[in-house]
Amino acid sequence: MLRNLWPTLPIVFLPLLALAVDTPEQHGRSLEQREHHLSTTLTRASEYIDVPHISAARACEEVHPPEELTTPDPMTSGLTHGKRVKVSFIIGTDGRVHSPLILESAGITGDRRVLQTVRTWRYRPATCNGVPTEIEGKVEFSSR
Repeated sequence: MLRNLWPTLPIVFLPLLALAVDTPEQHGRSLEQREHHLSTTLTRASEYIDVPHISAARACEEVHPPEELTTPDPMTSGLTHGKRVKVSFIIGTDGRVHSPLILESAGITGDRRVLQTVRTWRYRPATCNGVPTEIEGKVEFSSR
């Protein structure tokens, strides 16, 4: 029985041991004083640290739009005359279509056919300064 419990003993007792350790700096300080010390230290540290924002937009000096490789026309025979379907999608860095979304519908069967076809499309991805990047594409199909 003790052999089965041996691996779990350090997991249970190490956190308890860590709680029992008291540093000399904190000895004799009240909880409020320690909290105040922590809050001022963290505030002071954050004022001087320059954190680069990864989400900031990059400036593109040389932009190339995506190039169509395989974009078969969806069969629009299911659409009624005069109807149109608008689709928005993301062309990923891999050249595949991601997250197609119907913006203007022509009915369930027409939308389904268009979405199935658009998902098979392939592109040479857009580039920003020679680096592949995602870009949004919009296409309108009409039954005329």
